[in-house]
Amino acid sequence: MNNSHNKKFPPLHDAGQNVDAELQQARALLHQTEMAYGRLIPRQLLTLLERDSIVDVKLGDQVERKLTIMFSDIRNFTPLSESMTPGENFEFLNSYLSQMEPVISQHHGIIDKYMGDTIMALFTQSADDAVTGSIAMLEKLVHYNAGRARAGYVPIQIGIGLNSGLVIIGTVGGTNRMDSTVVGDAVNLTSRIEEATKIYQTPLLISQNTLYDLADPDKYDIRLLDRIRVKGKTQPLSLYEVFDNDPAELRDAKCASKSRFEEAVACYHLQEIPRAIELLNHCLAIAPADTPACIYLARCEDYLASGQHFSTGELNADLEWRAEFHIGIEKIDLLHTSLFDKINAFITTVKNGDANAFRDLFNFLTEHVQHAFDTEEKLMRNHHYPFLDSHIQEHKRFIENFMALKNEAEACTGDPLYLSFRTQLLLLDWFTGHIAKTDRHMGRYLANAMQTTHSA
Repeated sequence: MNNSHNKKFPPLHDAGQNVDAELQQARALLHQTEMAYGRLIPRQLLTLLERDSIVDVKLGDQVERKLTIMFSDIRNFTPLSESMTPGENFEFLNSYLSQMEPVISQHHGIIDKYMGDTIMALFTQSADDAVTGSIAMLEKLVHYNAGRARAGYVPIQIGIGLNSGLVIIGTVGGTNRMDSTVVGDAVNLTSRIEEATKIYQTPLLISQNTLYDLADPDKYDIRLLDRIRVKGKTQPLSLYEVFDNDPAELRDAKCASKSRFEEAVACYHLQEIPRAIELLNHCLAIAPADTPACIYLARCEDYLASGQHFSTGELNADLEWRAEFHIGIEKIDLLHTSLFDKINAFITTVKNGDANAFRDLFNFLTEHVQHAFDTEEKLMRNHHYPFLDSHIQEHKRFIENFMALKNEAEACTGDPLYLSFRTQLLLLDWFTGHIAKTDRHMGRYLANAMQTTHSA
């Protein structure tokens, strides 16, 4: 006898409830999985890659962005780690990193990766986020070290380097294993800047590129520290110290001696060593704990003893035209060439002691800047250049710095040698930072856009 008709099935409403429960469990699992992946690949990076979910990310996905990069690491980490067991090492690193990660996030930073004790983070909204975030990290470090002291551990110090520029954010790897990464000259340069914090024994250094990107540099305590040629780079770079986190007494003393310190740096680079020593002694009388001033004074004494000079050799020497200055847009290249020739003429007349050198240069720059910037900005607008706003920001910052120097020259205040140094510094940094990088990127975009328009 067939009893199949007696088989019992769950009521339809029970079956529906089971399906709903399974769907809820699946959604919960998917949410947990997304959260887990979010700890490995930040959601902000997915947003930058224009992807809604980790499952949408493909090998080779990439996007170009202008942003500020941070590198931070612990000073003397190797000897510190050698005094701990592997387990203690991991516990220490996680303790430290767990303090810094929220600070970076609160300032709109994205942690790209941890490399041992090194943090690499990206600030996509503004350079100010990167600077205020770095200052906050150093403040957090004070509280963290207080806790270490209470537990009987030695305090730690960190170094932070910041640099701004265009980078490619994307995925690299193979079929079975890929990772997100950031590629560009700006990234490599940031790592070198962080390394320089060890040389100058100061916790926070920024490049000329980041300084130009700040909305209001006067909000911070910043001074010119050096002009160096970093390892692996042909172009020298201007470095600036951000000393907001110095103890109040030292910070106030550095502010009081800032102009003398920067003039001493200028004199050292121009090999006016006796004047540099005089200025540095003034600085140290005001701020005895000013470590960079002590370093410069030692360099001056080494120079007098051995003739060894730590300088890029780029100042008071003719500017050499380099391939990276060539943009590929004829009207812009002609403007850059005329500026290049005027800079070299200025350097020559300054060396010859011509009193009219500043007047002639600033009169030229007044006209040149208006014409050159108007030409570039019109082309960028006409062809919808995606980085127009940040490019214009650099133009505005150059005009601000140029006008400050022009006003000083017209007022005949200050040392002409120091004014010459700062004028050359402004123009050389403009060529190596803006023209060789920002303008060159713009030129490639405009050339492609013009070719597409012409072909259509």
